[in-house]
Amino acid sequence: MHLEPLAIVKFALAFPPFGLTAIAFWMYVCAALVFMIGLIKLSGELSHVHGMDKIMPFGRLFFAIPLAVFGSEHFTVTGEIAKIVPRWIPAHTFWVYLVGVALLCAAISIAVMVRARLAAALVGLMFLLFVLLMDLPATMTQPHNRFFWTLALRQLAFSGGALAFAMSAGSVSARRLSSANKTLVAIPRFFVGIPSVFYGVEHLLHPEYVPGIPLQKLTPEWIPGRIGLSYFVGVILILAGLCLLANKKTRLAATVLGLTILLTVFWIYLPMLLAAPKDVVALNFFFDTMLFCGAILLLANATKK
Repeated sequence: MHLEPLAIVKFALAFPPFGLTAIAFWMYVCAALVFMIGLIKLSGELSHVHGMDKIMPFGRLFFAIPLAVFGSEHFTVTGEIAKIVPRWIPAHTFWVYLVGVALLCAAISIAVMVRARLAAALVGLMFLLFVLLMDLPATMTQPHNRFFWTLALRQLAFSGGALAFAMSAGSVSARRLSSANKTLVAIPRFFVGIPSVFYGVEHLLHPEYVPGIPLQKLTPEWIPGRIGLSYFVGVILILAGLCLLANKKTRLAATVLGLTILLTVFWIYLPMLLAAPKDVVALNFFFDTMLFCGAILLLANATKK
């Protein structure tokens, strides 16, 4: 009887339901589990916040769900992920599994607020290491490729959101940092602000590509108002990014930017996912943009009014 749960998991891995691939199936499972757990936790918090601040607690949820989703991929597409680990690092498969476990644990920790700031700090450092060890070296090989810069800055923004949450008011780390070096507390702002300005300029130069994180994918023509939305998101990204860099109206700027990215999730990426629910690429784009939204809202919530 003790083997029954393991047997069910093995069966689901081999024969996922609904015609889904094992990759997509476990992405949906992880997203659903963290969503339900996180929503239960959030239900007790929403009555204590009012107005626009009601969106703030959802930043944790929007950040935690994609972490779990991407963590699952470390176990379903292990070989593909192992290929991007730098050659000089030994035991590629081991590191892929380790990161997968770390992402899943961090997702649950942040969703239920148990050792959440410690988990966020470790996740923030992990994304920063990804930038320094993988993304930036790859970008230097093709410095004129804007998509390489987009990927590197994306990880930087994820790091900024996680570090902002780890340093948020009331945490031990925040009290220590405020008394030790206030410059360190500004780092998350720059980690989010710099990518925002870069992405905003890319939106204005190439509005035909998907908004939010302007990756190498054209927005489907059947989505209404796609070009106008791209221009709108681009302007908000630039204005909000400049406010973050200048430390002016930072909470308002981050909140508006987070809501704008959330708009793109529902306007662009959700219809793309509904049109192809079995497509792993559509799933990755959806949760990737949700993670960006979550990172920005974490920064907004960590910023004083």
